[in-house]
Amino acid sequence: MTCNIGTTDRIVRVLLGVAIIAAGLYFKSWWGLIGLVPLATAATGWCAVYRLIGISTCEADVEQGS
Repeated sequence: MTCNIGTTDRIVRVLLGVAIIAAGLYFKSWWGLIGLVPLATAATGWCAVYRLIGISTCEADVEQGS
């Protein structure tokens, strides 16, 4: 699995995941477990949906000259 999630995208996913989990706890609903999905994709740096549709927000490696 190659990285297809950039730094900004990871931050947004962590915030969104925590917000969904917090809402699930607040409303005492199992739907809060859905928040684990954005947290997991942020932790791994890879998103299956991005792979399917050919998107990558990961910064390209820049070659440094000598």
